[in-house]
Amino acid sequence: MTLEFEPAQLRAYFVCGTQDVVDRDLETVVQTALDAGITAFQYRDKGASQLTAAQRLTLGEQLRQRCADAHVPFIVDDDVELALALQADGIHVGQSDDRVTQVIERVAGQLFVGLSCSTLAEIKVANQIDGIAYIGSGPIFPTNSKADADPVVGLAGLRELVAASQRPIVAIGGIAATGAAGAAVISMLAQSPDMAATVKAMLTASEAQL
Repeated sequence: MTLEFEPAQLRAYFVCGTQDVVDRDLETVVQTALDAGITAFQYRDKGASQLTAAQRLTLGEQLRQRCADAHVPFIVDDDVELALALQADGIHVGQSDDRVTQVIERVAGQLFVGLSCSTLAEIKVANQIDGIAYIGSGPIFPTNSKADADPVVGLAGLRELVAASQRPIVAIGGIAATGAAGAAVISMLAQSPDMAATVKAMLTASEAQL
């Protein structure tokens, strides 16, 4: 049974794939993050990943089950077919991926949909589209985690996007007093020596937005 979207799920949003934990087991990393209290997990296995499509599906099934057991939404990055095959709770797409309207039509209410927006123009377009659950905006700070990352938005830019958006925004790569619903991070958690403390800090920061 899939979980319905709630803005509180954006508070401590972990994005990760095998390329982000080269020397460790992704299942173990994700379970540690779940135990630490993350509020959403996005399966983003791409870029430097060495997995075949079959391996990506098998690993996705295992991660999806762990998220279900923890009652934490399992979100797939970009890949609609993979998201449907895994019976994910949600899918996240970027501006350069399949048109979000096509994704919304394809998943037909089975999954909630998140969209990356890094400019006011993109936010204004998103505001006119029914079926988008949340917006991912950023990176807020410079990042080495994504080779295809958009230009840095910054805190002032994030405040503008939050003010303009009709949907809750999760800040990619960091959060401050901007009104964002939470933070979506990769290396901050994947490379954290104390994941419980890191997640607690993320949750505390998001509480300050309420």
